[in-house]
Amino acid sequence: MIGKMRFPLVLDATLSATRELDAALAVMNEEEFRAFYERTSRPLWAYLSRITGNRQEADDVLQEAYYRFYRAGASHADETHRRNSLFQIATNLVRDAARQAKRREDVAMVHDDQAASEIPAAHGPTPEKQAAMRTDLARAMKHLEPVQRELLWLAYAQGASHEEIAEVMGLRPVSIRTLLLRARRKLAGLLTESKS
Repeated sequence: MIGKMRFPLVLDATLSATRELDAALAVMNEEEFRAFYERTSRPLWAYLSRITGNRQEADDVLQEAYYRFYRAGASHADETHRRNSLFQIATNLVRDAARQAKRREDVAMVHDDQAASEIPAAHGPTPEKQAAMRTDLARAMKHLEPVQRELLWLAYAQGASHEEIAEVMGLRPVSIRTLLLRARRKLAGLLTESKS
């Protein structure tokens, strides 16, 4: 008889754990989404502003990221997973916009090639202008690759762990340390050049 009573208790415990997991993975309702927005919008905007270098573009990407996040209706294991998912959506939007801008620039360059062949080649900016372009951290950051800006911002401004950075950027966690080292070295080189 004891063995027979034990099965319902195990079944009840299993059902209870399943219900708790289902509740944790449930899609956010509107009130939860608003609270999530309040907790994450400032850090996300700061991240987007830094990696795009443009406040207006950061505003646009912020709106689109939350729209896509909410529309996806994905369930997440916890707050960290939810936040990383949002940052990954925003990062992908910035990358897509950069690719589109590059394509438009490439098309414009093809059209300008004929006109450029008639103009003498420019020798680039003067050393004074180069130094002025890299006088502070914000200007030096603009000279980094977008991925390097994203890495540095997530690691040092957001305080994200290597695993969180890997998840947001869609990279392998083992490669984050090396990529961060390279980004720091390049940034240090840019800052050193601006002082000379």
